Amino acid sequence: MNKPILVVDDLRTKYITRHKEHIYAVDGVSLMVEEGKSLGIAGESGCGKSTLALSLMGYYFGALHYDSGSIKIHDMDISTMKPDVVRHKVLGKEMAYIPQAAMNALNPTQKIIRFIENVMHAHYTKMSKKDVYNIASERFASLNLPEEVLKKYPVELSGGMKQRTVIAISTLLSPKVLIADEPSSALDVTSQKMVIKMLKSLMEKGYIKSMIFITHELPLLYNVTDDIMVMYAGQVVERGTAEQMVFDPIHPYSQGLMGSIIVAEEGRRDVKLTAIPGTPPNLKNPPKGCRFAKRCEFAQPSCTHHDIPMMQIENNRMYRCLFDRQIIKGGSL
Repeated sequence: MNKPILVVDDLRTKYITRHKEHIYAVDGVSLMVEEGKSLGIAGESGCGKSTLALSLMGYYFGALHYDSGSIKIHDMDISTMKPDVVRHKVLGKEMAYIPQAAMNALNPTQKIIRFIENVMHAHYTKMSKKDVYNIASERFASLNLPEEVLKKYPVELSGGMKQRTVIAISTLLSPKVLIADEPSSALDVTSQKMVIKMLKSLMEKGYIKSMIFITHELPLLYNVTDDIMVMYAGQVVERGTAEQMVFDPIHPYSQGLMGSIIVAEEGRRDVKLTAIPGTPPNLKNPPKGCRFAKRCEFAQPSCTHHDIPMMQIENNRMYRCLFDRQIIKGGSL
């Protein structure tokens, strides 16, 4: 096992509404990311993926609040740090974040190089414009981005080029962990491939040590990550290797995710498409027991009467269900 870079233990974060309701979008999540490895996080919209990403970065603003648990990167517990300390010690250097709709993250009134200068000066106040340009042009060239991009305004770039530019800027300080929140969404297939190739290149060149890739398309993670974690209603319901999760998912929800998407890989081409019935629970008042029970074909009364622990089969292979994997995979109780 490689040395873990990021260790999250029983993290709970919540949104507090104007009516003082507490909505736990991340409810008891634990994970570990090793050096040189990438972790994929999948699940339906609203399952807590993006809230988890914001929480890991310490982005507690507006209605989002930290509740309990720990987030440790190289033994530094981000959850106990003040926001200004996180901003100067962690963000950009230890961890970097590529948000959803990253193409809109660039300032439309500034050329790319001006935007980069502002980013670099936030960490190195005395760095000259010449040094910033040299660092940026060298990094862009190593990632097959033309130097001319630095002199352009965002409006002059295609969607795919803007996305790749944001990724390059986010990793200029060579963070240990890169969190990419649906970085290939809203892109055509060709642009998606280029973005994924770029992310892999960042790992291969050592510009980042590890990566968390978030998407609602579980099969996409097969070609990008080493391990995959599936979230449902704020909780982790299964984790395993990319191979295991795509070709041998255990949890009924994971099976439903795989069954609802066309997969081109050998071994999944002949699987018929199926739909997951029902809708996710309202997290203002989550159900007792298994949160997937009302949508699960295997559900029994006991599923809604007890807290459901994570069952560990081997090493990192875990799933949250009362029943043995052979029962679930066999299709009957």
